[in-house]
Amino acid sequence: MSDKNYITIGLGELLWDLFPEGKQLGGAPANFAYMTRLLGDEGLVASRVGADALGRAAGRRLERLGLRTSHIQVDPTYPTGTVKVAVDPTGQPTFEIAETVAWDFFEWTPEWRSLAERADAVCFGTLAQRCPRSRATIRAFLNALRPEATCVLDVNLRQSFYNAETLSESAKLAAIMKVNSDELPVVAIWLRDIFGLKLVCITRGPKGSVVVSEGETSEHPGFRVHVADTVGAGDAFTAALVYHYLRGASVSTLNEAANRMGAWVASETGATPARDEYHLEKVRSAVGVEEF
Repeated sequence: MSDKNYITIGLGELLWDLFPEGKQLGGAPANFAYMTRLLGDEGLVASRVGADALGRAAGRRLERLGLRTSHIQVDPTYPTGTVKVAVDPTGQPTFEIAETVAWDFFEWTPEWRSLAERADAVCFGTLAQRCPRSRATIRAFLNALRPEATCVLDVNLRQSFYNAETLSESAKLAAIMKVNSDELPVVAIWLRDIFGLKLVCITRGPKGSVVVSEGETSEHPGFRVHVADTVGAGDAFTAALVYHYLRGASVSTLNEAANRMGAWVASETGATPARDEYHLEKVRSAVGVEEF
């Protein structure tokens, strides 16, 4: 495995998750970048916030997490994104996502072009493409990547903020796709028509995941943990998956590591738990031991 530190980008929505007990900074790209940083690579967030108190608070929170804010755009008109989150007794969240917010209006800037040209991997989803301007900017970003860069589609279907065209065009730009079991029926319609994917990852909550490549299929049963909440667990899964993919790991190894990372985050409250080297080293080594 390579000792290189890779530049990995979370591209998309940055928002505040509004829980009954208080707010937490979230959005799949930020969660993904934070987990990437914990593993030792350079995780960066490319997003947009409002010129408001929540936007300033987001910047401060990113800095406390050790994430740079130099690629966070500030919108003078639209507010910072928010999501009302309710968590059921099993730990599964439901989301009510605010519309017409800063991350709907990404700008394709020279700074973002330079970032795209340096990236080793980019993780993006469908939610931040719900409005034409951000959708066009995300596609420009992905088209500016170097040929050897890895493009990861974390499908993340939310409410009604997706359509067949967005899903199909996004998949064509990706080398890796991750979907969960709830999303699979929607995604499966297009999967048979999409070529060029190197991995398809199907997450199944507490039942683990299936990862399929051209030559290997790996099924993992998941790890049994006490679930605090599942917010950010999928993003942690993706971060570990990409970490090992960039290092040429086998499908079974990256599947085991991704499940271990997701299980750790699910056992903690919120999407960005404090560093825990015991669990992080198990993810990095991906030794294949079934005990958590």
